[in-house]
Amino acid sequence: MAIPRTRPSVYPAILSYGFRPFFLLGSLQAGVAILLWLPLYYGKLEILSVFLPVDWHIHELLFGYLPAVVTGFLLTAIPNWTGRLPVQDFRLLVLVLLWLAGRVAVFFSAETGWFLSAFVDCSFLFAVVTAAATEIVAGRNWRNLKVLLPAATLFAANVMFHAEAHYQGVSDMSRRLGLGAVVVLIMVIGGRIVPSFTRNWLVREKPGRLPASFGRFDIGTIALSAVGLVAWTFFPDTIATGGLLVAGAVLNAVRLGRWAGDRTLADPLVLILHVAFAFVPLGLLLAGLAVFAPGTVPPVAGIHALAVGAIACMTLAVMTRASLGHTGRALTANAGTCAVFVAIVIAAVLRIAAAMAPAAAILLHISAAFWVAAFVGYAVLFGGMLMRPRLNARGK
Repeated sequence: MAIPRTRPSVYPAILSYGFRPFFLLGSLQAGVAILLWLPLYYGKLEILSVFLPVDWHIHELLFGYLPAVVTGFLLTAIPNWTGRLPVQDFRLLVLVLLWLAGRVAVFFSAETGWFLSAFVDCSFLFAVVTAAATEIVAGRNWRNLKVLLPAATLFAANVMFHAEAHYQGVSDMSRRLGLGAVVVLIMVIGGRIVPSFTRNWLVREKPGRLPASFGRFDIGTIALSAVGLVAWTFFPDTIATGGLLVAGAVLNAVRLGRWAGDRTLADPLVLILHVAFAFVPLGLLLAGLAVFAPGTVPPVAGIHALAVGAIACMTLAVMTRASLGHTGRALTANAGTCAVFVAIVIAAVLRIAAAMAPAAAILLHISAAFWVAAFVGYAVLFGGMLMRPRLNARGK
């Protein structure tokens, strides 16, 4: 008999699978964080955190929103990897409450003190990595333990972020370490799902040229790019770092070109995966060029190409697809979903443009508006289905 997808439960449907609470809460937090960010940036709103406004902004997206989405993805993928039942009900509720406690602790850390805030905030990722590792080991799915390395690195970066902000007054290396860890996760997981979902759609809808299979070229590209991101974390201004980043950009662009993305224009759910991944080589290229021509290409351009482009676009792409598939809906993008995709891509392009032309403040404001529209739009479109039970075979 097939293993049931979830256990019978008296808990609400939103606690039946990891993607449900974490995708919804993460999207809401991403929208609210940017709504608060610009007033904080311009001094119109007083922050209650020990972090500087810019550090609070970075932290709540890199170590608030992102861990929520990563957790939702991991807790949903692991049962497919192991054949075990998902983390749900009380265990899932504990993780949700830990995440919420972290957001409150960071925002009010000026009252609670930096150490207590750091302990509460960092406890979430530690608990997630522990829970994920326990499930993978119990299912003897040893090969997927490597997926936890970027998540563990994100935990370490969060610990470092709190320490740097306290002892140095502002975060530095921890920003790049956390960002680099998630970019590597996108190169690993995205490098699997983008060609896989593309192949499945093309075989069914548009026979012909198919994506190249994952192989040694992909492994070499990920390895070289990871080395470049490590170098960027600790030695961001060296020529060697710039060379590694540019090389990683070229190889990832070639890698993306092997996935037949030009043949997916008819399916927004597949196309957005290719568009999102395209920001990886763009971000690596801009980060590398910032080393060679810092007066022309500011370092923040590459950072936002990776953060707002690769990470935000890819997470929204995965969130929408998983939300539809795991709630029993058809994998089709309606007008609202397409609007969410368009909004986040515009937000990314304008944020990169704002970094390249800092005098044009209007670009920053418009980018923020499109960001909020994308994430609040996701919450509005998908919130109901995330809170209701999965549809049955009859669509009820």
